[in-house]
Amino acid sequence: MVDMPGEPFFRPDGDLLVPAPHASSPWSDQMMHGRLFGGLLARALEVEHGAEEFRFARLTIDLFRSATLDPVRVETQRVRDGRRIRVADATVYQGEKAVARASSVQLRAGEQPEGEVPTTQPWSMPEVTELGTPQSPPGKWEAPFDIWMVDDSGALTDWSQAGARRAWLRDTHDLVKGESMSPFVRTATAADFASPLANMPEGGDLGFINADYTLTLSRMPVAPEIGMEATGHLSDTGIATASTTFHDAEGPFGYCNVTAVATPPMS
Repeated sequence: MVDMPGEPFFRPDGDLLVPAPHASSPWSDQMMHGRLFGGLLARALEVEHGAEEFRFARLTIDLFRSATLDPVRVETQRVRDGRRIRVADATVYQGEKAVARASSVQLRAGEQPEGEVPTTQPWSMPEVTELGTPQSPPGKWEAPFDIWMVDDSGALTDWSQAGARRAWLRDTHDLVKGESMSPFVRTATAADFASPLANMPEGGDLGFINADYTLTLSRMPVAPEIGMEATGHLSDTGIATASTTFHDAEGPFGYCNVTAVATPPMS
């Protein structure tokens, strides 16, 4: 169990999940943060469709409608249940309106095939215990997670740096009151940060808001700290796509790809 010092983002009320004030987004203090939809969708899929013999290998989160700080509910559906694959979907509703959805693929764990495959290499970044106090993101919004941004040498830096971006992120609030975040839920919640990490211009005025993100995972992280390394950004006519690699203390464990659309920068 990981100790979370902050108040949870939601409290359960029957089938509803009631958000706390700090569930708000940096885009507006009246808008629920999209990262929390990722967490809620992963939570529901894991509880209702997870199994010990399967591993979540892919999770796609579609963020197609903003939501206010009002109660939400999550519904799921089993799409396919095979011997080696399980597919399930989930949707977040606010009232009768769908605000976000997820599709997931679980694969049955088994023996690793023989032979050497060219593999993504571990990064050489220091762990958070060596980096000191977490940093604050730009702007007035107070992030409900710890963040350490590092440059190519492993020294602390900020959004103004040129070149590839790397960061460690650690959540400081549980998602739902009375529950500890599982590694899968923690990763799905943190993964929304892949968009600003890869799409933020030098200086810190984010001009893209993500429409989705897709996680592909070979395993789950072994610790609360999740490392992210931006590995690509392309944009044209206000449409962006970006890619990141996810790391933990033992090495890389997955990738996250995002799409985003131009929007007025955060105030």
